[in-house]
Amino acid sequence: QVQLVESGGGLVQAGGSLRLSCAASGRTFTIGAMGWYRQAPEKQRELVATITSGGSTNYSDSVKGRFTISRDVAKNMVYLQMNSLKREDTAVYYCNADGWTRAGRYATWGQGTQVTVSS
Repeated sequence: QVQLVESGGGLVQAGGSLRLSCAASGRTFTIGAMGWYRQAPEKQRELVATITSGGSTNYSDSVKGRFTISRDVAKNMVYLQMNSLKREDTAVYYCNADGWTRAGRYATWGQGTQVTVSS
């Protein structure tokens, strides 16, 4: 079973920056794509950014130019650098990963980390 643990959330003023981290752990697994999603109160979970094992990235229009996703394949880590934060970025941010274990294909989520942007 693959587990994801996020860290780095918190309270920040508008215009500020935060860096989220997500660590994957488990036994005998590979990771394909990793990504960040977010869910604001009373809204559906939405994609923020994804990155493939080859390093190809994809961003939602709302964060392009402000957020940067990166990963350390050797450490099974993915990061989200968030700059120029806006109040509308306030949400619980979830890490996501998919790949393979001996049991077959998996897709899993972290427990989430709260990001709150104040004006």
